Amino acid sequence: MLQTFTLDTLTAAAALLRDGHVLAYPTEGVYGLGCNPHDQRAFEQIFALKQRPATQGVLLIAADFAQVERYIDLAKVPTAVLAQVRASWPGPHTWIFPRTAAVPDWVAGAHPGIALRVTAHAPAAALCRAYGGALVSTSANPHGAAPAMSAQTVRTYFGDALDGVLDAPLGGLDRPTTIRDALTGTVIRA
Repeated sequence: MLQTFTLDTLTAAAALLRDGHVLAYPTEGVYGLGCNPHDQRAFEQIFALKQRPATQGVLLIAADFAQVERYIDLAKVPTAVLAQVRASWPGPHTWIFPRTAAVPDWVAGAHPGIALRVTAHAPAAALCRAYGGALVSTSANPHGAAPAMSAQTVRTYFGDALDGVLDAPLGGLDRPTTIRDALTGTVIRA
């Protein structure tokens, strides 16, 4: 049964995630579906909800750099590049890095890197802090449908097949965040 959480019940939303469930939550521009990135069963539930090929991979969202640092192969990232990325965080900037073995293969899909964002969006950052780490973040919509821009749209899309939704405001963008390759600066998604 779909549970609805608010910012006042964030601790319960984080407990739902720790218990291996999937939660929809607001990000900078759209609602995202999230789970523990190390829980393959929960991750597979997201892909079943989205009806999306698992080879596509997803990004991880976090409240601070410490929550994503272990996923970045820092030996392959020039100091100046890392400084540039860190200067853009927290913020609506997603960067693809060379990944470490800490990134589960199912999270990266068929990609050699990992997409990461340290968000400045208060509700998403608070959720990551309450959860205690980075979370999977992929748009809350069936594959090919428009991303959900409200908790009501999330409910319409997924109903009781989804475990929970955090009903809180979006961050003001009108689309998902831009994704860039950290090493080359190439825009992957505008």
